[in-house]
Amino acid sequence: MSNHAKISDAEWVIMEQLWKNSPLTSAEIIDQLKDSTEWNPKTIHTLINRLVKKEVLGVKREGRFKQFYPLLSAEECRKRETTSFLKKIYSGSRQMFILNFIKNEKLTNTEIEELRKILNQKKDEN
Repeated sequence: MSNHAKISDAEWVIMEQLWKNSPLTSAEIIDQLKDSTEWNPKTIHTLINRLVKKEVLGVKREGRFKQFYPLLSAEECRKRETTSFLKKIYSGSRQMFILNFIKNEKLTNTEIEELRKILNQKKDEN
């Protein structure tokens, strides 16, 4: 996946199916999405083909069927999307994002403690 290739919201739905279970044929992906989306099979095929072109999905032939599998982990895609989001919305500033998040979100005591733990671990790493 090139650094400029973004995964759309619709493409992300396809990826989530494949991160849960892969490889899958397009027919299997269509079957899994029939209850949660109103997309027709042609739309799903188009999304799969876009993901292959973006080098996010790989393809292997099993007999007369193509099976699709992720080339990147969900974590790697999340990391890339986060970096892109930070650049776009916060000019790349993690600090601005974190401060904005903490100021504007209602956090439970458990979440606050988890954040403290993570920050203390980061502090110790430096």
